[in-house]
Amino acid sequence: MAAPLKAFGISLIVFYLIGSRATKVGKERKVTLEEGHMEAGYRDGWQVLSNSFTALIAVTFWSILFAPDSVHAWFYTTFVKPSLDFGWLTPNPFGRIYSPVNWCAVDHFVSHDWSRRLVFIALGHFACCLGDTLASELGVLSKSPPILITTFKRVPPGTNGGLSLLGTSASALGGVVMGLTLALSLLMENPACASPAAGTSGIINLTMQLIAYGAFGGFIGSLIDSLLGATLQRTQFSVDSKRILQDHSVVPKDAKLKVISGWNVLTNNQASERGIVRSHCPPPRLAGLTHYRTSQ
Repeated sequence: MAAPLKAFGISLIVFYLIGSRATKVGKERKVTLEEGHMEAGYRDGWQVLSNSFTALIAVTFWSILFAPDSVHAWFYTTFVKPSLDFGWLTPNPFGRIYSPVNWCAVDHFVSHDWSRRLVFIALGHFACCLGDTLASELGVLSKSPPILITTFKRVPPGTNGGLSLLGTSASALGGVVMGLTLALSLLMENPACASPAAGTSGIINLTMQLIAYGAFGGFIGSLIDSLLGATLQRTQFSVDSKRILQDHSVVPKDAKLKVISGWNVLTNNQASERGIVRSHCPPPRLAGLTHYRTSQ
């Protein structure tokens, strides 16, 4: 995420700090609801990659297009382009090298809207991922049992695909946090975003757009993940311990298990497949966002 536009890296840091903190909230209660919760709280390499991959691609493309002196552009032109030439992907094709003072990274009228699109793709990804993380880690603590997204029947806390008011609200809140993070980052590091041409109303409009799209992305991302969890992940419940089993849970051979939902296709550790779907959060235009202009 080492791009000239620091808002990308700041968003990544905020996402991991909040996501990591959320896994520790209500730890004692989670242990009573899920078998092997302590182990499940750790992130492996695939989970880390899936929670960053789409944003990494967006940042790489943005750096190649608007920062020809960046390490991303150097790596692409030196190692990738000679053997795998995409043709349309060349450093600085629009003749607009990024300048924090001259133009805003989310200005619709700059470089055929490509900068804005890539920034919003990164925001959508982080909003989806943080929304899903908060929904899973905080929703399980809801005092009322969740309902399964596919049947709307009550299921035990911790069931893949379970929905609760707390979890759903947390997913939207996660998106709001990512939208606000990006807005503040842009306004502080990218003076053109807060230029007189934009005006006070323009700055407020930009902030509200990012927050709204973040909330929308967090909510939709959580629903997509819940739908996948309810259908492609098998949730088993131990009748003996009254807890939801994790993928790595060790149970006696004679344990009484009950299948709550889903087919045994994906595991919690196969987050890469789920991350691909997260990347398909609705594009900025579908969120009903208006254009933002700071340059002539």
